[in-house]
Amino acid sequence: MALSEASLCLNHMLLSNSSSNFGKQRNLGLVQFHHSLRTLGNGIKRCGFRSISFCSTDRKNLTKISCLLSCKCQRADRVSGLTADDGRPRSLSINGKTNVSNVQELNELLQSDGEGVASGDTNGVGTVGGRKGIEEEAWDLLKESVVYYCGNPIGTIAASDTSSSSILNYDQVFIRDFIPSGIAFLLKGEYDIVRNFILHTLQLQSWEKTMDCHSPGQGLMPASFKVRTVPLDGDNSVTEDVLDPDFGEAAIGRVAPVDSGLWWIILLRAYGKCTGDLSVQERVDVQTGIKMILKLCLADGFDMFPTLLVTDGSCMIDRRMGIHGHPLEIQALFYSALLCAREMLAPEDGSADLIRALNNRLVALSFHIREYYWIDMKKLNEIYRYKTEEYSYDAVNKFNIYPDQIPSWLVEFMPSRGGYLIGNLQPAHMDFRFFSLGNLWSIVGGLATVDQSHAILDLVEEKWSELVADMPLKICYPALEGQEWRIITGSDPKNTAWSYHNGGSWPTLLWQLTVACMKMNRPEIAEKAVMLAERRLSRDKWPEYYDTRRARFIGKQSRLFQTWSIAGYLVAKLLLANPSAAKVLITEEDSELVNAFSCMLSSNPRRKRGRKGFKQPFII
Repeated sequence: MALSEASLCLNHMLLSNSSSNFGKQRNLGLVQFHHSLRTLGNGIKRCGFRSISFCSTDRKNLTKISCLLSCKCQRADRVSGLTADDGRPRSLSINGKTNVSNVQELNELLQSDGEGVASGDTNGVGTVGGRKGIEEEAWDLLKESVVYYCGNPIGTIAASDTSSSSILNYDQVFIRDFIPSGIAFLLKGEYDIVRNFILHTLQLQSWEKTMDCHSPGQGLMPASFKVRTVPLDGDNSVTEDVLDPDFGEAAIGRVAPVDSGLWWIILLRAYGKCTGDLSVQERVDVQTGIKMILKLCLADGFDMFPTLLVTDGSCMIDRRMGIHGHPLEIQALFYSALLCAREMLAPEDGSADLIRALNNRLVALSFHIREYYWIDMKKLNEIYRYKTEEYSYDAVNKFNIYPDQIPSWLVEFMPSRGGYLIGNLQPAHMDFRFFSLGNLWSIVGGLATVDQSHAILDLVEEKWSELVADMPLKICYPALEGQEWRIITGSDPKNTAWSYHNGGSWPTLLWQLTVACMKMNRPEIAEKAVMLAERRLSRDKWPEYYDTRRARFIGKQSRLFQTWSIAGYLVAKLLLANPSAAKVLITEEDSELVNAFSCMLSSNPRRKRGRKGFKQPFII
């Protein structure tokens, strides 16, 4: 097959792709064209149309090429194409022409000089006539991060940092990392990738999960998965794609991802709200998946509290940071997922007990968080005057919190206007740190009251220099330092003070901040944060996080071209342009829960004692 014929096949493929919804606005650079044609020509000579693996930044188009060649299944592991010094794809020139985007022009140039392709300079990613805008660049990078499974988009890899020699698991699709990517695609009208992600990760839920001969409960969602290409039935000439999930048995620290299933439910609801297609959530297997997650979360245990009890590192903060117990982030996602699940569960006899348990948990959880996690200047003064060692059903200091626990930094940090939900609550322990994701999602999911939600945003405004500074947004404040850092983190060299999860600044949190601001009708806060981020994100090559108290440095171990930094920025921009779109993520305060909450405040705790209504859970 001559090169011109290969070019004709590519041309045909591109024309047939012109009506495709996914990635239809993308301009293909010459790297993709030339590299695909060269690989196509060489592959035909070597493999005789049998099995060809392509390396390109545009995986959808190469999938279609592989289908033309009767390949069993396209290679889905993302491999970057030719790159410039900064890790981005370069544009190429042919016979002195650069940035050729017209297929006919490309064919003419290739016919005149089939192999005359050389590297050329460009200021952007496949640009024409100068540097692209930051949004256009971000969309290109997001689409280049897409992973394919059997020819269909299924997710986005965590990072595309070609400058790093250690990949670790950044080439995998993480459940939590994909959420902003999925929201961005939904708001852009590109639904297929989100639908595929939801259904394929659901299939992974039922996989066997074992570590040291022990299996966790059914319903656990994986932390991440990787698409691998393997020989089919031992025949190296024919390949197939397989999904390889990680439920925590390979993760650093071997921690199960509690938040994965909660985020999955939230994304499922957003998909239905955004597309109007409820057929996905109504499927029997999807309904079963929702119930399995709920049963895992609502299972009875020894705990006296309605909050979920988890180990350290079971959410976005996936390393030892002293959040074991009942961290706010998990409780906010738990509450939001319960509301979303209640909205999507099909009314049937088999779901009655589950829905009853769900409603009871919602009431107890909202009361517990709003009453005991909330802190402002008034509440802080109450804690300062607490009496301890109270043995009584009517005790004021229910958790026996010692006033000396109040840290000195908090006295100066707490403004007269504003407040927030503390990071954790356990017997004799309050974690007074401010955790951004937990507070922001408490606003979005309705866990915080309207007054509390406004107070949290008031705090962000009042403490802008501490929580935002030069790059939004601190993952937590303040950082652990000195002896406290050594004891709580185990002297973790990655979580040193004001770095990574220990007070680092994470651009991906822009999208949660924006959703919260849209819900409370305070877009000016998000606009200010986005404008601040735009000054550096593209120039700094979209890092994972920033270090130092004011976020002056790119993180010492931060990956560049981090996908959720890119997606978080895009979601923020899309929501600022169309604030009403935030409704696909927002859950409003339930009037029934408010009434139940009021009843709990006025009820006598002694009335809860005794065996009234007790159901024997086993047969004697």
